Amino acid sequence: MTQYGPGKAHVDVPTETPAEVLAFNKALGLASLHLPKIYEVGPEAARQAREQGKSVFGALVYSDRAFEKAVETSSGTLRFRVIPTAGPPRGVFLHIHGGGWVLGGAHHHDPMLERLADATGLVVVSTYYRLAPENPYPAGPDDCEAAALWLQQNARQAFGAELVAIGGESAGAHLAAVTCLRLRDRHGLNPFGAALLTYGAYDLRGTPSVLEAGEETLILTTAVIRWFTEQFAGSHDLQDPDISPIFADLEGLPPVLFTVGTIDPLYDDSLFMFNRWRKAGNRAELVLWPGGIHAFDYFDNQYGRAARDWMHGYLNRTLS
Repeated sequence: MTQYGPGKAHVDVPTETPAEVLAFNKALGLASLHLPKIYEVGPEAARQAREQGKSVFGALVYSDRAFEKAVETSSGTLRFRVIPTAGPPRGVFLHIHGGGWVLGGAHHHDPMLERLADATGLVVVSTYYRLAPENPYPAGPDDCEAAALWLQQNARQAFGAELVAIGGESAGAHLAAVTCLRLRDRHGLNPFGAALLTYGAYDLRGTPSVLEAGEETLILTTAVIRWFTEQFAGSHDLQDPDISPIFADLEGLPPVLFTVGTIDPLYDDSLFMFNRWRKAGNRAELVLWPGGIHAFDYFDNQYGRAARDWMHGYLNRTLS
């Protein structure tokens, strides 16, 4: 573990992968052998399989206290999935789900978001957004921007506390970064005291770890990442900072915890973005989880819970 001075950066350098993580990865690899590729079956079939619990992530689990709320925004009607706190809230956390801009939904994350609410005292508001390829760029980013603006203006009245933090996983981390940039550049706002950017994609051209991943990695492969990017960005310029936020001016953005596993194809994205974030003068921490696959923290095992506990601790430290 290396410390870079108070409040600047904190890097957990991997040494070796725990035995239980190696065993989990092996079992997941065997379970994934005969699952069809998304670019073979298409978005609709993949979405249906996920809703039916037939993906590697298993059956969906719902929180008893979650509820959904529809709001009118500049992008039209948006839906939120809300997990309230047990006691008086200290703030609102805007969550943006992953899924390659093509899959997923706010209702897929209830257990981990309920734990976040309990551990931090933050009301969690997870937003749905329009998915590609039916609604390619800029539909998803537009919806996330509109969701953040609505919460900036209405969170206290709606949920009893101000918007104070943002976060997401994979494509959700990408959209969270884009949302921070859009609020700063288009509206002169930086309402977030902390952000969780978890194994995100920030250079959609493909970093070395993406291009070298091949077809053997778990959850994500080079071909799957390329297919997701094509569905989302189409023929748009992948160096546009609104598409690949690593090319943006990152000055004046909130403190961030970057989280990624060491065998995630998006490993380089987190390392490169972490360094760019710090170079722009922002506070940032990076935690590398040895042997962690893409979405390793989504699974309800000791390793996944440890990563989530670290994120909760980061929010509590940073927001205090």
